[in-house]
Amino acid sequence: MVAAIDVYNKLDFAYREETFAILAINAWELLLKAKWLADHGNRLQSLYVNQAKSGSKRPRYKKTRSGARMTHGIEYLAKKLHENGKLDQKVLHNLKAMIELRDTAVHFYHRNPEISERVLELGLACVKNFVSAAKDWFDEDLSRLSTYLMPLSINPLPATTSIQLTRNEKSFINYIESLRPHEDDPGSPYAFAVNIEIKFTRSKTSDAVPVRLTKDPSAPPVRLTEEQIRENYPWDYRELTNKCREIYEDFKENKKYHDIRKSLVSNPRFAHERRLDPEKPRPSKIFYSPNILSELDKHFTKKKNK
Repeated sequence: MVAAIDVYNKLDFAYREETFAILAINAWELLLKAKWLADHGNRLQSLYVNQAKSGSKRPRYKKTRSGARMTHGIEYLAKKLHENGKLDQKVLHNLKAMIELRDTAVHFYHRNPEISERVLELGLACVKNFVSAAKDWFDEDLSRLSTYLMPLSINPLPATTSIQLTRNEKSFINYIESLRPHEDDPGSPYAFAVNIEIKFTRSKTSDAVPVRLTKDPSAPPVRLTEEQIRENYPWDYRELTNKCREIYEDFKENKKYHDIRKSLVSNPRFAHERRLDPEKPRPSKIFYSPNILSELDKHFTKKKNK
């Protein structure tokens, strides 16, 4: 599973999602086999596919190409463990979706951003479920390992998002949706899929992830929703100006103020231009971040009680 995560987090690895699915399902099959053996007295025979006729006392094990005894696969084990109350239904459905992705990856591949987003949601749940099952079944704490996937929103996305879904990709998405539970328990250690939302908040904790707004085209992109943009840039011109009147004793809405403000507009730390039509420069409106006050502090004197 660690290998699967390591491959997924390689941003420039073109086959990373398919490889993640293959390795993650391999990890789950081994974990399910370990659980099956634990529940059956560690008898290897319980894992072998027995082809003997019903009622026969002598086993007749199915063989692989090399003549080795064939073991039950992940789908059989997951189904049986679920029937025995040992495997959560959300985990069963997540594995079904991941197995379908694995099978598709082995025989073909995809390059559609919508599929990539679904893979991330399923993959996050797949890893989360693996960690929870290892803890529940074997009291094995995997927190010492970096068992997390890099969020899609800080990964480079394809240049175009207008790629049409193929028939097979549509079938895959429909299959995923057919498995998705109607209701989910956010408090459960298990999940069918995990949604990702990135939100910027001010924090002074030592484990906070530092980020910086930049126009550098080589920087990993983080795409904000309109809601998040409004949260980060809450003030229009009038609200900013009123705020300045409130906190500065020598503030005047004059040329000095306008020159300072206009010099900061192009910096995304301080301002954001919101266009009605992203492809047209007008009409538009500038919104300001509270960060701009740190610059205005250099030019105006704060009131004693502010």
